[in-house]
Parts: sequence; structure tokens; C-alpha cells
Amino acid sequence: MGLQLSGGTSAAAKARALYDARRFRRPIPPFTDAEPGLTMADGYAVQRELLALLLADGDRVIGHKVGATSKAMQRLIGLDSPDYGPVLASTVYADGDTVPLDRFIAPKLEAEIVFVLGDRLEGPGVTVEEARRAIAGARAAMEIVDSRIADWRIRLADTVADLASNGAVVTAPGMVPAGDFDPRLIGMVLSRNGEVVDTGAGAAALGDPVGVVAWLANVLGADGVALEPGHLVMTGALHAAVPMEPGDVFRAEFDRLGTVTVHVAESV
Repeated sequence: MGLQLSGGTSAAAKARALYDARRFRRPIPPFTDAEPGLTMADGYAVQRELLALLLADGDRVIGHKVGATSKAMQRLIGLDSPDYGPVLASTVYADGDTVPLDRFIAPKLEAEIVFVLGDRLEGPGVTVEEARRAIAGARAAMEIVDSRIADWRIRLADTVADLASNGAVVTAPGMVPAGDFDPRLIGMVLSRNGEVVDTGAGAAALGDPVGVVAWLANVLGADGVALEPGHLVMTGALHAAVPMEPGDVFRAEFDRLGTVTVHVAESV
């Protein structure tokens, strides 16, 4: 049974509810059930409060994830643009690692292209070409999305508040220099336990994953936040999210970028 919230709670109270949901792995009702008028701006106000709580625990931001970069996902949750959230150091796994399901509530897996920043990038006004020059390279990656909102009944403000439904990220060790490929044309095949479950291409992410980086830099820049050298930028799913079960082995094979694999267990 999820934790119950009263209507009209403050951003700080909502953040504390999400913090406790993450900590105890107990989902909460959507904020928009009690407050259907909540906006994206309201969601980001909660996100900032929640991030402050997590950083106070000793975590740190090592990049950002961008979600809803495909038109299909935007239609699904009523967006006309992407959303974003932080990537936290505590959520990063390496290629071949085992991910415990008991760390999450309702995790799903997405294969993505992740960029690594080589230069500082601060908006507003960043162009796609400026973003391209700031990118050091790309890695094959998977994102594990998770929702602290019960049964994934998310609307826009709910997922934004919940750090854009972040869970974890798995990255391949190698990095391909940015000038060596066109990320729009990178194809990807995702398999689970040796069976192909979906395919995708870089162009699924706003038409150009580099455009995702420019978009993120400009949105963050409006709040005085920059993308720093070494930061990761998760550019969005290339396919529909796939539920995870104990014993699953996921493998994503990318053109040019190589492969990334993750094992799933109930606990470790």
C-alpha cells in the first residue's frame, strides 16, 4: 500500500514524500490526483527540493538525463517538449554488472546513446553545432527508469517532480570520439535472454541526439546551471521501455558504439 498524501501540499512536502518513497521503495499516489492543475514548473520546484535532500545525503550530480525525446512518449504523458532530471553518482553501473530489482519499485529498461561532455556548455543560446563541438564522445548505454508514483500513473508534473523517473544507468567502458560518426544514424538492437525485443536509431531522440544536448544546455542555462566537462547526458530512449524480471540478461548492440550488457537479479 502506498504512502498517502493530502491535497495541496508544498513542494518541500512533496519532495519529502518522494524521498521516502525512494528510500523505502513504497510508491505514492500521483500528485496530480489531488492537484490536477500542477504544471511542469511545479514539478521542477519539487525536483529541486528532492535533489537537495539527496545531495545532503552525500550523493552528487554527474550529468543529466533527458526524457520524452520521442513524439510517441510526449503524446503518452501529454508533453510538447522533453523533460530532464539529474544523473546521480550512486545510480551508475558498469557494463556487465548485476542490477538488483529490490533497489527499485517498478523498473523498466531503455537503450540510449549517452554523450560525455568535453567542454563546459552553458545556455541560453547554445546551437546544435556548439553542442557538437562540446561533446567529447559517446558510449553505448542503458537507462533503468523507475517511478515512485504508483503503477506508473504519471502525468507531466508527477514525472518531472520524480527526477524525470530516473532509476539508474549502465554504460559501456569505451567512448567513441564525437567526430567519428553521425549519431542520428546509429542503429541499435536490444535483446533479452538472447531474443530480440526491440530496435531503434539515434534519430528517435528529437531527430538528432546532439540536439538533445543543445536543448538541455539552454533549459538549464535559463536557471544558471551549466553542463560541465565529464558530465554525462542521457539522450533518451530509442524504443519502448521494457519491464525487467529477475534472471533477465539485457544486451544492447549499437552501430559504432559497441555493446552494453546488464544482468538482473532480485537482490545482490
